[in-house]
Amino acid sequence: MIRNDKYRMLAGLLVVFPLVLLFVGAQTTEQPEVAARVVSILQVDGMLFKDLNKNGKLDRYEDWRQPTEARVADLVGQMTIEEKAGTMVGPSLTVGPNGGVSEQPTFMVNPFNPGPPTMVSPATADVLNNRHIIQFIIRDNLAPKSMANWLNAVQQMAEGTRLGIPVLFVTNPRNIQGVGAVFGITEAGSAFSQWPGTLGLAATRDPVLVEEFGRIAAREYLSVGLRGAYHPTADVATEPRWGRFRETFGEDANLTAQMITAYIRGFQGRRLGPRSVALVTKHFPGAGPALGGQDAHFTWGKNQVYPGRNLEFHLQPWKAAIAEGTAMIMPYYAVPKGMTSEDVGMSYNKEIVTGMLRTRLGYQGVVNSDTGITINMPWGVESLSLRDRYRKAIEAGVDRLGGDLTPEIIVDLVKSGAVTEARIDESVRRILRIHFGLGIFENPYANPEEAARTVRRREFQEKGDIAQRKSIVLLRNADELLPLKSGTKIYVENIDPAIASKFGFVSTTNPEEADVAIARVFSSRDAGYLGANSNAPIDLTLPAEQVAKLQSLMKKRPTILAVQFERPLVIPELAAGSAALLATFGVTDEALLDVIFGKFTPTGKLPFEIPSSMEAVRNQLEDMPYDSKDPLFRFGHGLGYRQVSR
Repeated sequence: MIRNDKYRMLAGLLVVFPLVLLFVGAQTTEQPEVAARVVSILQVDGMLFKDLNKNGKLDRYEDWRQPTEARVADLVGQMTIEEKAGTMVGPSLTVGPNGGVSEQPTFMVNPFNPGPPTMVSPATADVLNNRHIIQFIIRDNLAPKSMANWLNAVQQMAEGTRLGIPVLFVTNPRNIQGVGAVFGITEAGSAFSQWPGTLGLAATRDPVLVEEFGRIAAREYLSVGLRGAYHPTADVATEPRWGRFRETFGEDANLTAQMITAYIRGFQGRRLGPRSVALVTKHFPGAGPALGGQDAHFTWGKNQVYPGRNLEFHLQPWKAAIAEGTAMIMPYYAVPKGMTSEDVGMSYNKEIVTGMLRTRLGYQGVVNSDTGITINMPWGVESLSLRDRYRKAIEAGVDRLGGDLTPEIIVDLVKSGAVTEARIDESVRRILRIHFGLGIFENPYANPEEAARTVRRREFQEKGDIAQRKSIVLLRNADELLPLKSGTKIYVENIDPAIASKFGFVSTTNPEEADVAIARVFSSRDAGYLGANSNAPIDLTLPAEQVAKLQSLMKKRPTILAVQFERPLVIPELAAGSAALLATFGVTDEALLDVIFGKFTPTGKLPFEIPSSMEAVRNQLEDMPYDSKDPLFRFGHGLGYRQVSR
């Protein structure tokens, strides 16, 4: 609440729940929205400011009229080394009982490299008051109103700290249709509007739609208090076996660059402001060329290779992301094997972070390491102590250690002379520029009622529904079977019969009673997303029993197969035996059937090639695009209809 007696009448008129929102009329400098729950409001020159450091006067960092650099310099000058160190780590934060603030630390076993449980989230009061941390990864899935109330409560506690620095909450993607939560990669945000995954967005070939997706998702994020995001993925997926293929825009660097530009513009706008979500574009310099497709979350997948000497191809999206002003960039865990003078993970590699990213590409924003590089995935520096890992990452040019919660190590490095405070100040300045740019020093709070009205509102989901339909790729249409006539007698598998009945007469037990069979196909090999906890060679074929079942169906009736592609699959038998074949990347049954029945003409184009055999996959080069021998379907393939209805 406002403490100043002379503002109490005004506050009483403008209270929204416990949140105070203050406005003034148009003046020479536009008054931003100011929200306070703990600190006093200062009136200076007829304008309103927050007394964040509680000293009763207007400091430069509290003065929104000042240039960002002046505000940053003033705040950095007031911070202790402990407070500076806190800005340079960013752990998860978990919700407490009944959707409130958690005051119990959270421990978990790393799902990628199991070992003893480690703390992933401290108690909230501890993390704010003692560790001075100001960025948190939010992984919980709550109803929008509950999410806003929880994050507001944390912001209120942050406002009460010595300098009142607001918190930046970041999230993994929450808008992907049909995707469940995978720790450290995606959140199951089904409350949010549901769109195709990034492969599907790339399949639309529509940057305007992608930018619109960014604007809509940003509005949903903002409404609940999320102001940062651990996406997009700028990796060019030239290795079809890679388990994180589905997070990418495919295997073409030019297409990826085009999509990345639109994506960043949608979320951030032309520059950071009160309606922006600050993006962490990942994973520099492109994690696609994973050796054998094995992922760097695991020790057996830690090497990234360039047998085709094709690094420049993978850098194209990064040039686009930097040109568009991505707020942050995340290097990957992987070791660029043989590409630099030492074989260490990207965040420890000064030639990568400082030499390539900052000096060569001119990036001036925040470098946020991937989560867990110091404890769980310290590839190439396993022999170093935790303290020396911190030092090496900071010396390489990293500004924030993602997932870490031990800023006292940074304090020790400075006090012992191992790292200069001037170097720490560089990172702190970069980080604080984002907080000031987002306007959260003036108003970090969300409106819970507005969150409930905003998230997945009807017009947002309608746009997502269009995107889903535009993402579907028609790969094969033998004898122009599609589009089907309305009312066709159909047998369906892995499709909701209630939805299918809106399009045709449905049989769910006997395909021979139907004219046409329609089956959605999901690869059980992708159920674990990054694959089993094993270094066995990666297989892109479907399990034999799954193929045999589908082949049996195709012998009984003309069969339309809709295959969900998390990455390229080797499916020559299914392609040859199907009456029609479609590629999907996260769509509802209704979106799929709209295309099959001609209510929506397919326009999608493949964002990658589909290989013809595992031998072809094994013989291609990890860093080279579209280079498998005699692909089943080439990059860019996609059919339409000569007629849209029958």
